[in-house]
Amino acid sequence: MKKSLVVYLSLLSSVFYFTLPSNAISSCNGPCQTLDDCDGELICISGKCNDDPDLGTHICSGTSPPKGSCLSYRTLTCNGNTYPTYNCSPPESSSTNAQLTLNNFSEGGNVGGPSECDDSYHDKTELVVGLSTGWYAGGSKCGQMIRITAASGGSVIAKVVDECDSESGCDSEHAYRPPCESSVVDGSDAVWEALGLDKDKEVDIFFYFTLPSNAVSSCDGPCQTLDDCDGQLICIDGKCSDDPALGSHTCSGGSSPSSPMDGCQSSGTLTCNGNTYPTYTCSPPELSSTSAKLTLNNFSEGGDGGDPSKCDESYHADTELVVALSTGWYAGGSKCGQMIKITAARGVSVTAKVVDECDSEHGCDSEHAYQPPCENNVVDGSDAVWEALGLDKEKGVESVTWSMA
Repeated sequence: MKKSLVVYLSLLSSVFYFTLPSNAISSCNGPCQTLDDCDGELICISGKCNDDPDLGTHICSGTSPPKGSCLSYRTLTCNGNTYPTYNCSPPESSSTNAQLTLNNFSEGGNVGGPSECDDSYHDKTELVVGLSTGWYAGGSKCGQMIRITAASGGSVIAKVVDECDSESGCDSEHAYRPPCESSVVDGSDAVWEALGLDKDKEVDIFFYFTLPSNAVSSCDGPCQTLDDCDGQLICIDGKCSDDPALGSHTCSGGSSPSSPMDGCQSSGTLTCNGNTYPTYTCSPPELSSTSAKLTLNNFSEGGDGGDPSKCDESYHADTELVVALSTGWYAGGSKCGQMIKITAARGVSVTAKVVDECDSEHGCDSEHAYQPPCENNVVDGSDAVWEALGLDKEKGVESVTWSMA
């Protein structure tokens, strides 16, 4: 991890942006009684919020961190050294700074356990990477491909197979390495060699996410299994064709195949009450501007949200500005507590807190109030959100954009 390179990360993201959550009440020199009373990395010293000498921050003595940055939330001491830990990464945009580090993903290498995405080891010749905890987003980036480009112009596409853990380290699972920094792309030997980089030097690079696809055939193309067919197509009699269970018309002319920019393909179907619904493990890529569907939800006890909100195991009154996100955007809970700015078509906007998942994989049971699975591009808003935007709740669905608040 000592070989770090600055890179630029471009994640095809959405029209919403996330702010970093904060329950703190005081900034620099503000009154405090406990650590929880202080903002960000500040700690309570003699009744006032101040820089943490263990972290070496200079928030109060110098300039504040930029808006939207990722702050360490605690430290980990191992082998006599203290390291900051992170449960976030810097905000994802079309060009995000990062560090490229070198890793050995093979058994007995410096990664410790097998890769998290597939529970497997990977040879040095494989083009694979790990991502810092925030970007890894609870595994939602598993299997995605990133194009990494060196300053010299050389580029390579590699697959996300693991997390570069920014929260834990210094144990056998992590090969006794310290926690990862918050902005790391951890590349295999093959990645470095394909870029023509000297593994003993630091090199500036940039990278961006491409949309994953394991499919090899479109309409009427040859296939043996479902995985051989593009998008929602299935393998019938050795050829990729429309799925009659979904009622799609990709090959018969009713609609065109999903383009790569659509970003997310259905992973299966769920039949309930005689109707068949597509299910998703992903959402469209997140950018600094992402289109979404705003739906209406009742997060209160006995409402149509079913069980308590996942993020805090609590119900929320109709008057609270809260939302749920489709499974892919929810990213295993990594967006919990973050604030998003939602903007209606006529320009009115409101900021709301992420408290729950709008489940795109499951539905039609008591846990989900017997509702079908959520679509993959939904921001599920409370009454208060709809009212603040001045929208007609009778419509039930409105096109919106959302951005990092």
